Amino acid sequence: MPPPPIAQFLGMTLEECSQGVTRMRMPASSSHHNPMGTVHGGILCDLADASMGTALASLLKEGETFTTVELAAHFFAPVRECILTAQAKVVRRGRTMAYVECEVIDEGGRLVGKFNSTCLIIAWPEESGENRVTA
Repeated sequence: MPPPPIAQFLGMTLEECSQGVTRMRMPASSSHHNPMGTVHGGILCDLADASMGTALASLLKEGETFTTVELAAHFFAPVRECILTAQAKVVRRGRTMAYVECEVIDEGGRLVGKFNSTCLIIAWPEESGENRVTA
């Protein structure tokens, strides 16, 4: 399955994906900066969200998809230009809800931010024909 358009646009690469765990990388550059000259928090959220979503997608059953209902971000350190790594894991996957956590670190191993999301797991009827995420 090809990476989603946002991952391609931002230059994200999937480094690892196993049952409920992922690691993604992304080069951060001046094109991602906010007016203060550091990587915009939304870019960090995009990376974390993609990593968390991929971790959850790895646990979906046939005919299931999901949507994020809540995303929280906690920023600890500004970054300018570096390789960012997002490490996500599914903490709890229930029948209809999942809770996922992610840490984003810079290439020196410094913790840049912690993120978490709550996701609604949806069973799509086969005849719906709507887009759905598959593992």
